[in-house]
Amino acid sequence: LARINSIHRLIAMAPSSQLLTLVLLLLAASAAVPRGAALHGTNLKRIRAYMHQTLTGPNATEVTSVQSPLGGGATFGQITVLDNELRDGPNRWRSSPLGRFQGLVAEVGLAGTPGLLSAANVVFTAGRHRGSTLAMLGTVQNLRVTVERSVVGGTGEFRMARGYSSMVYMAGPSTPNNDVYMIDFFVHV
Repeated sequence: LARINSIHRLIAMAPSSQLLTLVLLLLAASAAVPRGAALHGTNLKRIRAYMHQTLTGPNATEVTSVQSPLGGGATFGQITVLDNELRDGPNRWRSSPLGRFQGLVAEVGLAGTPGLLSAANVVFTAGRHRGSTLAMLGTVQNLRVTVERSVVGGTGEFRMARGYSSMVYMAGPSTPNNDVYMIDFFVHV
């Protein structure tokens, strides 16, 4: 309230040309600073990519490396590693490679719904971000709904990155042996 009263006093004391100048300066300053920029001090980058995962066969890109110690079909404690293709489009044969989506997934849901803890690196090997990486952590409850993970760092142009990723299963381009996911990365650098 005190700040508003101070502004009202400035307006009342200022000649009309000075008032117009003040208003224009305030408008220009508010337009020049994007919302949240003062809070984050960085620019937000959005990157879209498509992850192509081969589920079975000799070229599978996901392998369970540690079975659950509980046995009997239990999944708690199971660890899976993955090295999926990252491309610029949903069609594997009509898109260009961007890099790899590499990581591990641990089955951590003991009670209730199964839960996965994932740690993944996106390694850009082609395109604008070639030579850079993004590191992500997060939980996954269901791979058929939107999965969000925290972006917790990176290398190259993404040093000190932070943000999140949103991964969505794409039923259309997926097949019984291959899953396709659209991933949007929202990264502050």
